[in-house]
Amino acid sequence: MAELGIRPPGFRLPDSTHIDGVRLQVADVDRSVEYYQTVLGMQVLNRSDGHADLGAEADGRALVRLAEKRGARPVPRRGMLGLYHFAVLLPDRQSLGRFIAHLGEIGAYAGMSDHLVSEAVYLTDPDGLGIEVYADRPASTWRLVDQQLEMATKPLDVASVTEAAGGRKWDGMPAGTKIGHVHFHVGDIDEAARFYHVGLGLDKIVWSYPGALFMSAGGYHHHVAVNTWAAGAPKASDDDARLMDWELVVPDSDAVQAAAASVATAGFNVDRDGDVMVASDPWGIRVRLRS
Repeated sequence: MAELGIRPPGFRLPDSTHIDGVRLQVADVDRSVEYYQTVLGMQVLNRSDGHADLGAEADGRALVRLAEKRGARPVPRRGMLGLYHFAVLLPDRQSLGRFIAHLGEIGAYAGMSDHLVSEAVYLTDPDGLGIEVYADRPASTWRLVDQQLEMATKPLDVASVTEAAGGRKWDGMPAGTKIGHVHFHVGDIDEAARFYHVGLGLDKIVWSYPGALFMSAGGYHHHVAVNTWAAGAPKASDDDARLMDWELVVPDSDAVQAAAASVATAGFNVDRDGDVMVASDPWGIRVRLRS
C-alpha cells in the first residue's frame, strides 16, 4: 500500500489519527434514545436534561452525543448539505451478521451494500439523519488500482454475512465498536478537497467514484467522504436536525496545532475551545481537533 492515494501538498495527518464521536441535534431526545437503544443496540452512558451520550456499554466511550432542540425540522428525503451519514464500525463480520439478523427480527428497514473494502447496512434515525453500520474486510484483501483503492456499491450477500454470526443473538454494540468514518453532502468537491485534503491534511484515497471523494489518514479506506449528490439543497441550519460537530483525534498537541495552522493557511477559520481547535468547512460542518 506504499503508493496508495495522493498526499496533501503540505501538512499531513499522522497515521494514528482517528474519529472519536459525533454530536447530533435532534427534535426529541427521548425518541432518539429509544431508537439508538432498540435498533442500534447502544447504551446510555450519560443522561441530563435534553442531552444523552450513547455508546457500546463495555467500552464506556460516547460514540453519539445527542442534544435536543424542540421543533428541529427533520432532514428532507433529498438530504441537505451537511451530514449524509456517520458510520459505526463493528469489530468483525460476525457482529455485523448478528446485527442484520436483529434488524430482521424487529422489522427495521435497512439498505445493504458490499463496498469491496467493507460490508455495510444503512439506516435513518427518527429525524432523518443517516447512519451506516459496517464491518471492514481485512486490509490484506483490499485492491489497489492506479493508486486508488478499489471501492464499489454492490448488493450485499446477506445470507453469507448472517451465517458468519454463528447462530449467536445480537446483544448490543460489542466492545471495540467505534465511529469509523463520516460522510457529507457538499456543494463542490474541489472546495471540499481544499478544506479536508489541503487544509486538514487527509490523503485522497478514491477520487474517481462518481460525484464523491474519499479521504483518510494512515492508509484507511476513508475517514471522511464527501459527495455532491444533494447539490442545490440548502445547508443544514440551527433549526434543522443535523450534525453539530464531529471529533478528530491526533496523537499530541503539536499535531493539533499543526493541523489547525494548516486549515487556517488554506483560508478557513479556526477557533479555540480550551485544548480543542474547532474548524468549519465551507458548508458549516464543524470538526473538533484534539489530542
